[in-house]
Amino acid sequence: MENYSSLILIFLFIASSAIIWIAGTRITNATDYIATHFKLGEAFGGLVFLAIVTNLPEIAITVVAATNNAMDMAISNILGGIAIQTVVLILIDVFGVGKSAPLTFKSNSYLLLLEGIALIFILTIVMLGKQFSPNLIFFRTTPFEWLILAVWLGSIYIISKQPVGPNAHPRKAAYPHEFVEEKANKKTASFSSIQKAILVFSICAIATLIAGWALEETGQQLADRFHMGGVLFGATFLALSTALPEISTGIASAKIKDYQMAVSDIFGGNAFLPVLFLVASIISGNAILPLLKPSDMYLTGIGILLTGIYLIGMILRNKKQYLRMGIDSVIVFIVYLVSVIGLLAII
Repeated sequence: MENYSSLILIFLFIASSAIIWIAGTRITNATDYIATHFKLGEAFGGLVFLAIVTNLPEIAITVVAATNNAMDMAISNILGGIAIQTVVLILIDVFGVGKSAPLTFKSNSYLLLLEGIALIFILTIVMLGKQFSPNLIFFRTTPFEWLILAVWLGSIYIISKQPVGPNAHPRKAAYPHEFVEEKANKKTASFSSIQKAILVFSICAIATLIAGWALEETGQQLADRFHMGGVLFGATFLALSTALPEISTGIASAKIKDYQMAVSDIFGGNAFLPVLFLVASIISGNAILPLLKPSDMYLTGIGILLTGIYLIGMILRNKKQYLRMGIDSVIVFIVYLVSVIGLLAII
């Protein structure tokens, strides 16, 4: 990549982003069909299938960075990606839901609250892991990376055991007027067979992974040539590019009225991202969490804050919209803009 001109690198960066966007939309339709076919539930489909596949670019970036022992950009991409992917809910709110009610009003499953709480637990463990010595090594990494994996797997297990469907919400019986029934009018992705849906899912997943690798390679070169620090580039431009699958799949999910899947993709994907610290530690043989920088801790705190705002929005369920956004999306938008200014001040 270092032999290519900057113009070619920019073209490859944009082309990789476009591939990720297109593949993300097709993956959403395939996931919706697969989840419906196997009766997995929208939230669980978003938590597992979409969450992992839409984070394939981050997986590729982390593996390449760990192999090259250059983790600054990968770490900021993971933690900055959590913040940006939470902000993606704003775009889903504006472009995917419509004018009848905001996203957090329509995504009426308590499973999403469980996913959000699990995410906050995981990000808290990230902050705790920073406080310990990097010499506390356990199977090529620290115990905290393993604890993150355990919490993530535990959350999947707990959520998989919960009842699914619009009637599963515990408040529905007491407050039926609050819930908008969308399932009767839900648009279902059309495939001729489950085999075709799985094939499309697999092809798009591979395309997303390859494009993610290309993003890391071209992004690293562009950051060096334009003298942008790895933390700043990873937390902004690279994180935004690798969030394209979440944007495309989230809006596509909302368009077919899978609001739970749209939110679950974001929360589930964000909860999965810190698991990549374990992958990076095993590949590089170095502890990751104890060596986090103040900017990394800052991004972790922002991720917790933005997630908490949306969890409150799901509990209060305010139906009012402002510029097609719920009040929670408005607050998240303001907080994120201020946090970016704060990031520039501390790096």
